[in-house]
Formats: sequence, structure tokens, C-alpha cells
Amino acid sequence: MTAAPDDDRHAGRAVEPHASRHKRLDLEPDTVERDLIKLVLTVVELLRQLMERQALRRFDEGDLSEEQEERVGLTLMLLEDRMAELRDRYGLRPEDLNLDLGPLGPLLPRD
Repeated sequence: MTAAPDDDRHAGRAVEPHASRHKRLDLEPDTVERDLIKLVLTVVELLRQLMERQALRRFDEGDLSEEQEERVGLTLMLLEDRMAELRDRYGLRPEDLNLDLGPLGPLLPRD
């Protein structure tokens, strides 16, 4: 005995006409590259902020030599500059990289 696929899946509950649209991926050729870049830059920004906090903690604790402090500081500045260049190239603002995690709040701290 076979049942209609939609009948069993939605039995006992109303289906909003636009509900399924929100679950679909937007696979428009024009936006795929930008969306992928947005995701990658979001992950890189999260890691950059974590590395920055770790570096500040190590600076405060005196764990780094002056040379290491200079190298870490320069690296973080260059990474931040490169991130800004990539955001500009793809028309993204810093706040576009901050994912909303619902009840958990935003992924990245707001400045």
C-alpha cells in the first residue's frame, strides 16, 4: 500500500505556503559565489577574532617576546586588511558576516 508523499509527511498539521521556501537553498548562479565567500569569510573572521583574543591574553601575561608580539600584531593587522579587501570586492559589510544563531544570539560579538 503506497501513500501520497505529501499526505503522510504533513498529516495533522497545516503547511504554510511559504514555509518550504525558507528551507530551500538559494542556488542562483549569480549568488552562489558571493554566498560561499560570505560563509568562508565568516569562518575566517571568527578565527581571526579568536586569535586576536588569544594574542591579547598572551600579551597581558607576558608570554611573548617583543619580536613575537611584533610578528603577531603585524600578522593580525594584515589579516584584517585582507578581510576588508575581500569584503569590499564582494560587496559585504562586516555585519553581513555575523550569523544570527537564534536564541544563542549573534555568532560574532558586536562592536
